Amino acid sequence: MKQAKRNNIFADVKNMRILRFAFGVTFACAIAYGITWPLAFLMPVFTALILAMPLPKPSVQASLNNMLSTLKAFALGLAFSLFFLQYPIAYLMTLGLVLFHLYYYLNRGGSFWFTLMSMIAILVLPMIANSHEGLAIGFSVGFVYSSWLTIAVIWLAHFIFPDPNFTQFPIKPKYYNGYSKKAAQLALKSTLVVFPIAALFITYDMVDYILVMVFSAIFILKPDLSQGKEAGRNSLLSTLLGGVFAWIFYWLIVAVPQFNFYLLLLLATTLFFGRHVFSGSNMAKYYSSGFIALLVIINSAMAENSNFNEIFIQRVLLISAAILYIVSTLKILERYFFKAKV
Repeated sequence: MKQAKRNNIFADVKNMRILRFAFGVTFACAIAYGITWPLAFLMPVFTALILAMPLPKPSVQASLNNMLSTLKAFALGLAFSLFFLQYPIAYLMTLGLVLFHLYYYLNRGGSFWFTLMSMIAILVLPMIANSHEGLAIGFSVGFVYSSWLTIAVIWLAHFIFPDPNFTQFPIKPKYYNGYSKKAAQLALKSTLVVFPIAALFITYDMVDYILVMVFSAIFILKPDLSQGKEAGRNSLLSTLLGGVFAWIFYWLIVAVPQFNFYLLLLLATTLFFGRHVFSGSNMAKYYSSGFIALLVIINSAMAENSNFNEIFIQRVLLISAAILYIVSTLKILERYFFKAKV
């Protein structure tokens, strides 16, 4: 009897999370593509990323902290781009220091969200600012606006589809304020991997390969060779999975180019993916990331004069290049410099 009751509760929680995921992502897309603003597509991406996690409704304090962290991260990125970029040598020195401190902060138990937002800001904004400073400011405003709206949609989704029972966030590791030799070594290794490629791409304005740089910085958040390989492999497999469904999704939209049909198709797709995301199987992680890949590929394919096959192949090649780079660099570092230390 108790086992049956426990199974029913689990099923209720799972079904509620599937419905919340489907509603939240579909509603976010309706707002993003119905109103449109710079970087509006990030809103459904962020919504899908967060609602795919088996987490309860965030507290008001946590939501405000995330909003403030996003604002601080892009303020840092803008200051970095608008003031240091005009002095190349000072800029490169500062870039290395900032990357090290961000990785060091994360390895001492710091906020993953702030670290991720800061990484995106300091790596992407300088490349945009190379073209025009106003574009960097517009990118920052659009990014922050999209992330704040995401928090509102997540609250709404939890209000309409609440968890059947009270749940709480897992306890985070306590942030360590003092000096940590291990955290410093891990941060140094991550920095030595990311800094050369970031310096090269930003200096020579290699915008077409910006994703290689960003993926490398994210894959190396934990500078362990096996974990770096796994993160890269998972991303590649998820992209392939999402690409297959994106191809079907794309041609259905082409066949029926109506906004209402797009939303209905998206609702059906999110329900399908949601069942697999919250299934608890080994494939769940691929469906979670695969849906993000689907959203990103479809958004790119909907742009004027775009080619779906070209976009998909390019994304796979860029992720593969990032994987090859971090694996090769980590092997060199671990063989010749960190063998006895880590």
